[in-house]
Amino acid sequence: MTRIADYAALAAHMDRLGLFHMDLSLGRMEAFWARRAMPEMPIIHVVGTNGKGSTAAFVCSLARAHGLKTGLFTSPHFVTPRERVQVNRAMLSRETWVDLANDILSTPEGEALTYFEFQTCLAMLAFVREGVDLAVMEAGLGGRWDATNVFSPYMTLFTPIGMDHEAILGPTLRDIATDKAGAIRPGGVVITGVQPPEAMIPLQDRAERVRARFMHAVDMAGPVHDLPLGLFGIHQTANARLALAAWRWFAADHGLKSEVALERFGLESVFLPGRMQRIELQGRAAILDGAHNVPALEALNAALRAADVRPGALVFACLRDKNIEGMIPLVRTLTDGPVLVPPLHNERASDNRELAERIGPCARPVGSLPEALAAARDGVRKSGEEPVLICGSLYLLAEFYSVHREYLTPKG
Repeated sequence: MTRIADYAALAAHMDRLGLFHMDLSLGRMEAFWARRAMPEMPIIHVVGTNGKGSTAAFVCSLARAHGLKTGLFTSPHFVTPRERVQVNRAMLSRETWVDLANDILSTPEGEALTYFEFQTCLAMLAFVREGVDLAVMEAGLGGRWDATNVFSPYMTLFTPIGMDHEAILGPTLRDIATDKAGAIRPGGVVITGVQPPEAMIPLQDRAERVRARFMHAVDMAGPVHDLPLGLFGIHQTANARLALAAWRWFAADHGLKSEVALERFGLESVFLPGRMQRIELQGRAAILDGAHNVPALEALNAALRAADVRPGALVFACLRDKNIEGMIPLVRTLTDGPVLVPPLHNERASDNRELAERIGPCARPVGSLPEALAAARDGVRKSGEEPVLICGSLYLLAEFYSVHREYLTPKG
């Protein structure tokens, strides 16, 4: 049996598991939890393509505002895996991670878990140990075979489904939605945000087959456009509406009174880095956004236009397994200024020189992220006071946060 001595040894163990190693099945998770008592706290499972992290954060913030102790499991992380598991918006200590890891590895099936499965189990064991009133679990990839789908959630939420991970989930939107619809449990409660018809049909079909209660957030929560949100961008109103619908249903079903003032506070006080996050960087305004696929870039474009914000320069990088041809026209519309393309230190990264060439004359490759930021700030000085936009990959933001960790947590 493997025994973890400290957090450095744990980090090395997780590295050996392989961040990108995937084996989409539930066999290992089912075997592990057959040895353990399944958690009894209510779980809200968040599934979709974009907006999962924001929706999960809104749900937790609403619950916390009403006095509930909440557990949140999200992915990926920016700087440390500890970001993925939070109780009442706080990361667990390194010592707690080590203790939970040894708890997993002391279970015979624990050593067979993949990277994401290991962390999913660690999160749930932490929530059980901490005695949370509500656990919010964000699916990693897909739905049916995602490690988070081993549990029996009280409720399943669907954020907008779009094209992403086609090589794994299938080449069409219907294929992707069918896989994600596999997260709907027999007799469960399902709330969905607005979906394209090709995605909505598989969700409705699955819910009907397994006799799950299927509801639409827009019918339950009403408009939230007049409410202040802690996350910037017009697209966050849809995520907030979905979270508010989920919270109100949960509260009513658990004998809790949802207070309008506390709902407002919960939506306003939410924090999640890398979602149209506005910061000051060396005296210049900047926006950090994790938009990394076509639907996310479309949402980012719409949000910037709605806010009448026009970036003066763009720092952009992406992974080579994304729909780059679909992303490039959207990238070109984000700014009238320069597009700086640094190398991305990731085994799946696009070559920055080739990517800049494909974007066009407005783009040029640079040697590093700091060089890109310096060149972008210079571009903004020439064009006015417009912000620098940094987007294209969560791994690009991870490189930024590794240097500027102060922006990973809320102020105050």
